[in-house]
Amino acid sequence: MFSDPIEFKELFLKKLEMMYGKTFPESTSQDQFFTLGHLIREYISMNWIHTNEQYRFNKQKQVYYLSIEFLLGRLLRQNLTNLGIYEIVDKGLLDLGIDLAEMEEVEHDAGLGNGGLGRLAACFLDSLASLNLPGHGYGIRYKHGLFEQKIVNGFQMELPEQWLRHGHVWEVRKSDLTVEVPFWGKVESYTEKDVLRFRHVDAEIVAAVPYDMPVVGFETSTVNTLRLWSAEPAAYKAGKDMMKYKRDTEAITEFLYPDDTHEEGKILRLKQQYFLVSASIRSILDSYLYRNGDLKELHENISIHINDTHPVLAIPELMRVLLDEYSFEWEEAWEITTNTFAYTNHTTLSEALERWPIRIFQPLLPRIHMIVNEINERFCRELWKEYPGEWKRIEDMAIISHDEVKMAHLAIVGSFSVNGVAKIHTEILKQREMNLFYQYYPGKFNSKTNGITHRRWLLNSNPSLSNLISSSIGDEWIKDPSKLVKLKEYHHDTAFLKDLYDVKQGNKQKLAGLIYESNGIIVDPSSIFDIQVKRLHAYKRQLMNVLHILHLYNRCVEDPGFDFHPRTFIFGAKASPGYYYAKKIIKLIHSVADLVNDHPLVKGRIKVVFLENYRVSLAEEIIPAADLSEQISTASKEASGTGNMKFMMNGALTLGTLDGANIEILEQVGRDNIFIFGLTAEEVMKYQHHGGYYAMEYFHYDTRIKKVLNQLIDDTLPDAGDHFETIYDSLLTENDQFFVLRDFDSYVRVHEQAGKAYENKEHWSRMCLQNIANSGYFSSDRTIEQYAKDIWGIAQGSLMK
Repeated sequence: MFSDPIEFKELFLKKLEMMYGKTFPESTSQDQFFTLGHLIREYISMNWIHTNEQYRFNKQKQVYYLSIEFLLGRLLRQNLTNLGIYEIVDKGLLDLGIDLAEMEEVEHDAGLGNGGLGRLAACFLDSLASLNLPGHGYGIRYKHGLFEQKIVNGFQMELPEQWLRHGHVWEVRKSDLTVEVPFWGKVESYTEKDVLRFRHVDAEIVAAVPYDMPVVGFETSTVNTLRLWSAEPAAYKAGKDMMKYKRDTEAITEFLYPDDTHEEGKILRLKQQYFLVSASIRSILDSYLYRNGDLKELHENISIHINDTHPVLAIPELMRVLLDEYSFEWEEAWEITTNTFAYTNHTTLSEALERWPIRIFQPLLPRIHMIVNEINERFCRELWKEYPGEWKRIEDMAIISHDEVKMAHLAIVGSFSVNGVAKIHTEILKQREMNLFYQYYPGKFNSKTNGITHRRWLLNSNPSLSNLISSSIGDEWIKDPSKLVKLKEYHHDTAFLKDLYDVKQGNKQKLAGLIYESNGIIVDPSSIFDIQVKRLHAYKRQLMNVLHILHLYNRCVEDPGFDFHPRTFIFGAKASPGYYYAKKIIKLIHSVADLVNDHPLVKGRIKVVFLENYRVSLAEEIIPAADLSEQISTASKEASGTGNMKFMMNGALTLGTLDGANIEILEQVGRDNIFIFGLTAEEVMKYQHHGGYYAMEYFHYDTRIKKVLNQLIDDTLPDAGDHFETIYDSLLTENDQFFVLRDFDSYVRVHEQAGKAYENKEHWSRMCLQNIANSGYFSSDRTIEQYAKDIWGIAQGSLMK
C-alpha cells in the first residue's frame, strides 16, 4: 500500500477525509488514531486473507488455543513493528506534526485479562504468528476488561474499565458466523436405529457473535486470528421476560471475572466458560469440516489447547457434538476427544483448582452434566480395575465427588497432554498436587517453561537498550533471541558497560518523570529502583516487602547515621474486588508511604510509590527502569511467573525465592548474578505436611519483627485505625500461612547484599549484562517451538517457510 513516508502521508490524509468528512486541521487525535488504525488494518488484510486461505486449503495440522483471558495491551506499535513500517509511519506523521508516541497513548489497553495467564496467551499468539505456525486464539470479548483501579485515601476503588468506549480499531465483526449457545432447559431421550440418543430441549439460547482480530507475525506474511465472542440476544421467543433475558444474556460478556462470592456470580462465571467453549467448538468444527470432512480424523488434523481449567468444558462439549449431532458411539467419540485436547495447569494452590457445585452445574448445563457424569462413571470403573478396593484413592481421583465437578480432574482425564509451566511447578504437580494422576498417567505429564515475547518486552518497550544491543551484536536477536548470548563478549568492555548503565539511568529518569506526573512524588534516579509489580495476592508476599520498608524506616529513625544506598520502592498491583485481605495490603503500602516519604530523619533515602491501575502499557514504562526485580513468592506457590523474565530481559537483577521460573533464571545466569533468599519449596512443603513452624516464636525472638508488627496496630502509621489488625492476626494468630516472618531475616540480609553490590557501578552493570545475555531462553518463541513439536505436532505451512 505504501513504501515511503510521502506515499503513506498521502494515503493517511485521504483516508482521514473519507472516514470523517473533515480536513486534517479539523481532526482530533482520536480521528487521527482511528484513521491510522484502519489504514494499517487494510495494509494487513491481504496477508490475513492469504493466511486464512492457506489454512483452509492446505492439509496441515492446526492448533486452537482456548483461554478465558487474553491480556493484549495496546497493539499499534506492535503491529507497525511486526509489519516493518514503524519508521515509515513515524516519519510520515512527523511531517504532519503528529508525534507517533503521543498517538499511541490514544489507544486503550485491551485489558481482557488479570495477569500472567492472559499475558502468556497474548505472547503465545505473537510467537505462533512470528514462527509461521498455524495457530488460532479463542476468547471472550468482554465489554469491560479488568476493572480500572483508582486509589482514594490509600484504598483501592474499582471502576468499570472502558476499553470499547470509542470502539476497537483492530476488530472485525463477523455476524454471519454467529453461533447459538444453549443454557438451562432439559434433556430428552429418543431412539434412532435402535440406539438411545439424547437432545437438549427448551433451552435458553444465546447468540455468540465473533469479532476477529489479526495477529501479525514479525517480518513474515503470516497473520493469524484471535476470535473473541460477544454474547447477544438470539431470536425472541414468546413467553419470555424479554428485558430479563436481554440483561442476563449481555451479562455473560459484560465483565471479566464477575464476583462469584454469591450464587448469581457463580452461575455467571460458569455461563461464561460454557459460552466460550460451546461457540469455539462449533467454530472449530465448521472450519475443520469445510477443509477435511471426516470427523473420525479430527485429532490427526487439529489440537485444541486448554489454557488452565476455565475452558475445560470444551472436552464434554466436543463429546456432546460427536454423540448428539453426528451420532458417534461413545468409545469412538472418547478416543477422538482425548487425543484432541491438551491442558496447561497454572497453579500449585489446591484451593485455586476449580470446582463447580452440582446444584449449579446440572440445571444450567443439563446435557453437559450427563456427559461429565458418564465420563466420571467410566473413569472410576477403570480405576477400580487398576486399584480394586482402594476407595479413598478412587474418591480422590474422581471427576465428580462430594457433589462437585472437579475441573482439573476432567482436564487431565480428557486430554492427551498435561503440562506445568516451569520445571519445579511440573515436579510439584507430579509429586504432590496431581500425584495420583501422575501414577496412573505418567506419560501425559510434561514441562514447558513459560516465555515472553521479546519483541514487545524488549524491542518495543525498551528502544534505547534494543539499539545498544543491535549496534553491538547486530539485529539477528530480534528473530532469534538465543543470539543475545553474544553480549557475553562485552563482559569486560568498560565502554559498553558504561553505555548499558547510562541506558538504565535514562529509563529511570523517564519513569521518575511519570511518577512525578501521576503521583506528585519526586524520586531520585540515582537510587535503587526496587520494583514489585504483579497481581496482589498473599502468596506473592507484597506484605514482606512493605514490612521490610518499615524496618528500614526504623533503622533510619533509630540511627541517623545508618548507611545504605537510597531506595525507591515501586509497587503496582490490583487486588480482586472481593479479596479484602489484599486490599488491606494496598492500604498498608500507602500508609507506609505517607509515613516514610517526607520524614525528616529518612531524608529522602527511602521513597515508596504505588502506581495505580497497573496494566500492560504501564508495565512497558516500568520494567525497563528496574534495578531490582522483586520475585518473592513463598517457594512452591508461584507456578512460573513471567514478570521475572521481562525484568531479567531488560537488565534488572532478580531478588527472589527459589520458586517458579526463578530457579531456571538462576540456572541461566549463575549464583553470582541473582539474589536468592528464603525457604526452598521442599522446606515449605515439609512445614505444611509435618508442622513445626510457629510464627509467634519469630515475633518474640526477633526484635525487628516485633517492632514492625506492633507498628501495624499502634499509632505509628498515618490513618491506620484498625485497618491492619487483620494483617497482624494473619501473621500471628493464624500462624503466617505464607512464611513471611520465617523468611524475613533472610530477606533483610539479601537486600543488604544487593545494596552493597549496587555501589560498584561497573560490577552491577556486568551482572545486568549477564541477565540480558542469558534471557533469550525465556522467549515465548522457544516455548511455542516446544509446544509445537512435543505436544501439538504442528509445523510451518509450505507457503510460510
